Amino acid sequence: MLFNFENLYKDLIANDFNQWQQKLPTQLEKIFSQRQHGKSQEWQQLLVALPDIKASEIDINTDCIHIGSRKDCDLVTQEQLGNFLKQLHPWRKGPYKLFDIHIDTEWHSDWKWQRIQSHISSLKNRSVLDIGCGNGYHMWRMLGEGARLVIGADPSQFFLVQFEVIKKYIELANGKQPIHILPFKGEELPAFNQEFKGRGFDTVFSMGVLYHRVSPIEHLQELKSFLRVGGELVIETLIIEGEESNVLLPQDRYAKMRNVWFLPTPALLLRMLERVGFKNIRVVDINQTSIEEQRRTDWMTFESLADFLDPNDHNKTIEGYPAPKRAVVVCNV
Repeated sequence: MLFNFENLYKDLIANDFNQWQQKLPTQLEKIFSQRQHGKSQEWQQLLVALPDIKASEIDINTDCIHIGSRKDCDLVTQEQLGNFLKQLHPWRKGPYKLFDIHIDTEWHSDWKWQRIQSHISSLKNRSVLDIGCGNGYHMWRMLGEGARLVIGADPSQFFLVQFEVIKKYIELANGKQPIHILPFKGEELPAFNQEFKGRGFDTVFSMGVLYHRVSPIEHLQELKSFLRVGGELVIETLIIEGEESNVLLPQDRYAKMRNVWFLPTPALLLRMLERVGFKNIRVVDINQTSIEEQRRTDWMTFESLADFLDPNDHNKTIEGYPAPKRAVVVCNV
């Protein structure tokens, strides 16, 4: 197997998630056998060839996650590392800075974190699950807030490789970290059986996932099932404006994406959360995504938001729908 999950299993046992630890080895073996990626061998070689550089400084509690400084390696090693990082194009979530190499990612993920940070409960000593975590940028910010365990889920093995690169250099300097990504969709995560009910994660994040699910109610039910009694859900999703309970179901593509199914008004989103059984539901932020927050860079050279919008009116997608606007809702079980 390309990735080693032994430390994940140890962290699950240490945090009383034995049920997951018992189920995951078989599930992971099945997923890797069914989803063999054409670049797996290339990624394996890249991870093995990464130079061992011990960072003299680490800061994960900052907008641009900072690992090491220019003085930690010679120019040849720095150039070698930069070439390896470029092979992992595109870098979508970040930013990161490794040994003075600035990975200017497509998304200013730090802007999203700034918008939600003051509205969520303290993550200190909490167990956290991040559904749709990408390469783990927000997970590092969660760990920086003092979480005792952070687990992410994202089906992209490519994002897992990017995460492992960042993790390698943080752990070379600071030792093993209680942070892990599973190459799963949210609906593929092990269910908690009846005897485990009420003893789940302290905080669950779902950011940028709901609109990709054909059945949004099922996704909300899954999120609830992962939370302990009293736990907190942080959900961020595309919405449309309106006071009534209404929804946009795109005819085909939305902002050139085929897999966008469901854009509710904030009122409908709150109603859905209520129906599923969440309490203390509040909208803490609504923000229209700008072409400064999501854009093409040297580290992500494909199309980005500017290409998905009407060139004459950035308040509309290229298909004529309302431009991407995102709401963040915080609630409890």
